[in-house]
Amino acid sequence: MVRIIIPVIFAILSFNGFAQNEAKEDAATLKKIYDTSLLNGKSYAWLDYLSNQIGGRLSGSVNAQLAVEWGEKELKKLGLDKVWLQPVMVPKWTRGVTEFAYIETEPGVTTNVPICALGGSVPTPIGGIKAPIIEVKGLEELKKLGTAKIEGKIVFFNRPMQADLIETFRAYGGCVDQRYSGAAEAAKFGAVGVIVRSMNLRLDDFPHTGAMSYGKLEDNDKIPAAAISTNGADLLSSMLTLNPKIKFHINMNCRTWKDVQSYNVIGEITGSEFPKEYMVVGGHLDSWDLGDGSHDDGAGIVQSMEVLRLFKEIGYKPKRSIRVVMFMNEENGLRGGKKYAKVAKNKGENHVFALESDSGGFTPRGFSFDCDDANFAQVLSWKPLFEPYLIHSFTQGGSGADIGPLKKEGIVLAGLRPDSQRYFDYHHAKNDTFDAVNKRELELGAATMTSLIYLFDKYGMK
Repeated sequence: MVRIIIPVIFAILSFNGFAQNEAKEDAATLKKIYDTSLLNGKSYAWLDYLSNQIGGRLSGSVNAQLAVEWGEKELKKLGLDKVWLQPVMVPKWTRGVTEFAYIETEPGVTTNVPICALGGSVPTPIGGIKAPIIEVKGLEELKKLGTAKIEGKIVFFNRPMQADLIETFRAYGGCVDQRYSGAAEAAKFGAVGVIVRSMNLRLDDFPHTGAMSYGKLEDNDKIPAAAISTNGADLLSSMLTLNPKIKFHINMNCRTWKDVQSYNVIGEITGSEFPKEYMVVGGHLDSWDLGDGSHDDGAGIVQSMEVLRLFKEIGYKPKRSIRVVMFMNEENGLRGGKKYAKVAKNKGENHVFALESDSGGFTPRGFSFDCDDANFAQVLSWKPLFEPYLIHSFTQGGSGADIGPLKKEGIVLAGLRPDSQRYFDYHHAKNDTFDAVNKRELELGAATMTSLIYLFDKYGMK
């Protein structure tokens, strides 16, 4: 009996010693990653150029093409094993001259309010439209009112984001349907236009744009759709309470063009042991046109680039091939994410892990994972390594829009989750600019992403 027990005890002690040594090694590597990002990072300088020298990068625009060229050039400077452009056809929509709107309480008595066209909206007729306006809190209330109450009017969707939800993305998801489908549904009841309360938890004068869809409506049935700022929405609602007969005027000159060719920008460090196993880190290169797109998603782009740069900087040679992908057209079509996944499938590429950053450049808090229980248990075992950096939130469920099409059995998908309390102050609005991003928070996010990829590369997927 003694002869059996002693080797077992020795094996357990040896294993514990091995695990302790591995933990020390991993902690040292993570410290090196964080130190390098904070002391010698490049993400903030990259974002400065992308935001201030190129600016908003709506799919199909000149700026989007400039961003593609910039991304390719910067990745080549890093000395990666491969850098290439992946062609993808994308929609092209232009805003035209600045939108204009006012509330008319009686003939000649008007109050201007800030609006912006929703992405993909049709324009108003020349000179705009003016019509009675009716307020609803959502699509269900619209359907209950029906044609008798809606026909010939502008529908005002005024359901706010739910402020008592700590997870602000849940609050966003709870009311974004009125922005995306409001025009299509209102048109069925004879509405002549749609105004939607901006997806914003703060009261301010910035209207927030975003994607919308007409569903299967014919061109002649499509109606113009715009977002109104939260201050403007509250003012309009109050005025409607006092006088339900007020009218609303909108003038927009937006236009949809034929699809144009653009590109995903891809760079790769080829794996030293498992070169045919691919790990992806990325964000979307396109943005809306009102601001610089610094938080959405310039931050995610430069953090993803920084992952590969940090590995090279600290001398880490990954076992698996690691790709940075700058996806095109996440905002109004997801064409880039779908194209990347389609090409990967056609080539038979074995993607084992993908991480996306598309929640702003704020202080990182953790990650969400779309994976099985075994892989999530492995992630939880790494939690002590992240706690010194105040990374403490690891949840199952959800990853990222652009990496979603890669989903298959066995792959681990993850999304960086920064503090989101201020994210929707800037999301899709004119104030999403470089000055809204904190250098240290951005660099912490890049280091956190790099650390997770290091651990999955070292230990593999379960």
